[in-house]
Amino acid sequence: MPGHEIYALTPLGENELRGSVTTLSPAQLDLLVRIDGVLTFTQIKAGMPEVSLQAFTSTFDSLLFRRLLSKAQTDPFADQFKIQLNKMALSRAEAEADSGAASLRKTGYYVRIARQRGAGRTLAPGEVLSAIVVDDEPMLAKFIQSYLSLEGFHVRLAGNRAEVIAEFRRPQIPDLILLDVMLPDADGFDILLRLRQHPALKNVPVIMLTGKATREAVIKGLACGADGYITKPFEAEALMHAVRTVVGLPEDPAATTSTDLWINTKSKF
Repeated sequence: MPGHEIYALTPLGENELRGSVTTLSPAQLDLLVRIDGVLTFTQIKAGMPEVSLQAFTSTFDSLLFRRLLSKAQTDPFADQFKIQLNKMALSRAEAEADSGAASLRKTGYYVRIARQRGAGRTLAPGEVLSAIVVDDEPMLAKFIQSYLSLEGFHVRLAGNRAEVIAEFRRPQIPDLILLDVMLPDADGFDILLRLRQHPALKNVPVIMLTGKATREAVIKGLACGADGYITKPFEAEALMHAVRTVVGLPEDPAATTSTDLWINTKSKF
């Protein structure tokens, strides 16, 4: 596979990242998130030094086989200009890795990912599902709470570090945690890592929420153990679809995907 060829997501690849459900392996998902139609095969590999070339190529080929990516169609003039820049700035592997990191850090990335966990647990008579919404924006938290309540969840809210600790110490283990990336006095990724190390909470499904994402942040969240990652603004039903996916609830046949109802907040990441 030529190292200087550029690949982009196909419509199937876009749907895989924005369709709320993914069947890809962690390695496939990690690589698919990095494909941006700008970086070459070599540049992407240089940004993943921990992955062997054989494993990288195998994963890349699997995405090609599933038609999730294809060679990017570039403008000849733009392509020539890019080659000239590459000769100046990307003559060494280190420079190519830096280019890959810069691409990952670009903001405005949009994903809606949720991993299937299989069938949900069986509830005891009279028992309801529970969820914790961790977000410092009261209006948004209440809005999400209302939708989760309609889905049958008992919802608890936390907006800062002290409230998060208090909720996680409560004896009832939640069935779901919706976790904002940025809180006023805490980091969502740090909270996620601590959850995955907690003996009682390590298996609780977690969906990360953020207002302004980068590929780097999405990869970090998934690598830390997130079951889903959704960027704002998002449609309420899209969020509920992700919730049903990670918790293992059946899809509501009456659910719609109306485009006139959006949860839109200020950018926070």
